[in-house]
Amino acid sequence: MAKTIMIVDDSASLRQVVGIALKGAGYDVIEACDGKDALTKLNANSKVHLIISDVNMPNMDGITFVKEAKKMPNLKFTPVIMLTTEATEAKKAEGQAAGAKAWVVKPFQPAQMLAAVAKLVMP
Repeated sequence: MAKTIMIVDDSASLRQVVGIALKGAGYDVIEACDGKDALTKLNANSKVHLIISDVNMPNMDGITFVKEAKKMPNLKFTPVIMLTTEATEAKKAEGQAAGAKAWVVKPFQPAQMLAAVAKLVMP
């Protein structure tokens, strides 16, 4: 059975690039345009194996989204990769404190992101 990965980013083109890479690697993909949209979709989906989220988004930013998602019992242990232009140590620390397991800086290579995904998605 394919693992399901959620991509949360306000950029449709970025969601598309990441989605194509993930689908090509055999994953199912759910897309959300911001943190609020993602939380709504997470409530509707029983199992998401990994979340890839941007940091800077309208309505609800990535850090707030991760904090909110981690409060949900079914997502408490779901790994999160932050995929963002933010590269400061302060932002990374904030992301880690919220529950992010990995930090990938844009622009990124799909192979680099897939390697991070493969490490975090439990077989």
